[in-house]
Amino acid sequence: MRVGLRTLGFALNSCPMTRLRAWAGVLLLLLLASCGKAPWNDPYSEAERGQNTLYSVFSERPKHLDPARSYSSNEVVFTGQIYEPPLQYHYLKRPYQLEPLTVRELPQARYFDAQGKPLAQDAPAAQVAVSEYEIHILPGIRYQPHPAFAQDAQGRLLYHALSPAALEKIETLNDFKTSGTRELTADDYVYQIKRLAHPRLNSPIFGLMADYIIGLKEYGVVLATADKQLKRDNGAAYLDLNRYPLAGAEVVDRYTYKVKLKGKYPQFVYWLAMPFFAPVPWEAERFYGQAGMKAKNLLLDWYPVGTGPYMLSLNDPNKQMVMVKNPNYRGDRYPSEGDVGDREAGLLADASKTIPFIERAVYSLEKEDIPYWNKFLQGYYDSSGINSDTFDQAVKFGAQGEASLTPDLQEKNIRLATTVQTTISYMGFNMQDPLVGGLSERARKLRQAISIAVDYEEFISIFRNGRGIAAQGPIPPGIFGYVEGEAGVNRYMYDWANGRAQRKSIDEAKRLLAEAGYPNGRDAHSGKPLLLHFDTAATGPDAKARLEWLSKQLKKIDLQLLIRATDYNRFQDKMLKGDAQIFEWGWNADYPDPENFLFLLHGPNKKVGLNGENAANYDNPEFNRLFEQMKNMDNGPARQQVIDAMIEIARHDAPWVWGFIPKAYGLYHGWYFNAKPNLMANNGLKYLRIDPNLRERQRATWNKPLLWPLFALGALLLLALVPAVLVWRRKLHAPARREQE
Repeated sequence: MRVGLRTLGFALNSCPMTRLRAWAGVLLLLLLASCGKAPWNDPYSEAERGQNTLYSVFSERPKHLDPARSYSSNEVVFTGQIYEPPLQYHYLKRPYQLEPLTVRELPQARYFDAQGKPLAQDAPAAQVAVSEYEIHILPGIRYQPHPAFAQDAQGRLLYHALSPAALEKIETLNDFKTSGTRELTADDYVYQIKRLAHPRLNSPIFGLMADYIIGLKEYGVVLATADKQLKRDNGAAYLDLNRYPLAGAEVVDRYTYKVKLKGKYPQFVYWLAMPFFAPVPWEAERFYGQAGMKAKNLLLDWYPVGTGPYMLSLNDPNKQMVMVKNPNYRGDRYPSEGDVGDREAGLLADASKTIPFIERAVYSLEKEDIPYWNKFLQGYYDSSGINSDTFDQAVKFGAQGEASLTPDLQEKNIRLATTVQTTISYMGFNMQDPLVGGLSERARKLRQAISIAVDYEEFISIFRNGRGIAAQGPIPPGIFGYVEGEAGVNRYMYDWANGRAQRKSIDEAKRLLAEAGYPNGRDAHSGKPLLLHFDTAATGPDAKARLEWLSKQLKKIDLQLLIRATDYNRFQDKMLKGDAQIFEWGWNADYPDPENFLFLLHGPNKKVGLNGENAANYDNPEFNRLFEQMKNMDNGPARQQVIDAMIEIARHDAPWVWGFIPKAYGLYHGWYFNAKPNLMANNGLKYLRIDPNLRERQRATWNKPLLWPLFALGALLLLALVPAVLVWRRKLHAPARREQE
């Protein structure tokens, strides 16, 4: 092809007749190219066409793929498909339900008192000294192919003692000529629990789990001491955890292990559905722990090793992440039952079929929303979210406020799915601040006045295109403890009128402000205007508009707001030190239990001094007492009563402007099946199915090249060349005529 283009380039600089022929050739090439099957703008290779491959995006590179370290939503996109913890969430049923994944049944806690005597299942938490979970895994589960398992003819591991010379030839995992596998055992689950205390990993849940798993805190000290000694002795890179037993996690037999907890902690079963408790084979850590591996990015953090349906085949976070089907995967089954309406929606068409359906998943880096959106419309990505810039192109609202797709998207057979997220975004007050903090009546009424003035219904309308609901408290819909309708309204901020919650008036906010000692926004004693400080890490044009909006909200009650924007690291440092006054924060549910939200207001979980998730540093003794009572209760009327009392206290104290709960809008092409948003499940890829042939036909239809402008331009160029050709021909024959004369 390059030769032909160079030839054309020469011809276009030749005589007019040659140029005329060359332009005709160019037009002929364009015509022939337009007859090809593939669209000109196809970003994928010809070999990928018609393949059973899912195409999606990521906007931020995953930092950790080691299950002991990974704790971000952009990482679980990958770790959730590769690793298999003991439990998972049912893909279709709501409310969210745990079910076995690699185990025979859901583990049931056995309770013991301080003397080791068994207790009844309904024993009060105060009597429980130890909770014991015995977990039975299924036999026959095997790891993905990996060089860490490769063996020679004598059964010795091939690549666990690599010399510097051998490692010099290795750049990626593909450079290892041999791979192997082995069966999953109970020891692998225990090994991963030990890794939570590994001194080099700094697992984000070590502190929390050390409060529950018996001996884990002490185990961290043991490993840290051993690691220091190891480095002093010979600088060895590998710390062998098999040499150090952990009292709270022990192997019973090949397929059984126990986990022992301090006291009663029913929420532990939810953690058993997270990658933190997925198995990691010691061979993988030993393999990656060899000297020289880290320098080549040969790490568990970069190349995971799991038993899940997919394995990572390409990790190029500056361009593309690719997962392929694990050839050793045992095969699971698509759910045979779901919620009301799932069958009618086609979500049970694949009931009981073997999964996963998709052979390969390609995630491309897209930092900008517009290119992502355009490629989705062209059919090059199979699904898409909706941002503010593209919302009006995608969604319209009916007379009753119901969302539906625009005609253009309906014509493409694109489907819309909406769901209220188990997430809360709020504006918090630093309860240790001398002005806005504390539990005095003065500070409380100031916070209540601000809470009324900041109109989150308006915020949702302006900045989120209506995608959200104003929060009435710390618990979002879908989590036990959330109360619908009039009974769930925050009476300090809202009235109930005409069948819905209506925000209290600005006059009411000003009345509270005056009672707090700030009539007309001025200190009643000094007469000075009240100046508040808002700390944020938000930057960019969108953030500027939101911050200007926030300033206007406080101006409604004559308060001045100083915005203190900084980078995220500096912002986090200010939060840890308690230097922020008012701030914005948010929380995504780790598991579907009210404890996972109410602990955000638990005094012993304060950010300042304790590095907890209570960013407001709220510390109400009665709230704390009720939290300790509530956290270990089973869901039911008694627990709901305690939760109601806690939320009433928090609403009255107003440590947060309660903010909003976002709604997620997802778009799916007509060839993309079994899409049902699941906010708890991390392993949803295995349930999805695509029709690659329909996708190819649609892509070809939607991306036909528009050739008439090229032909029109070519015709104009040819017409422009005609006079030159005529002049050239006259000049060519002119001497011959003179000679004849």
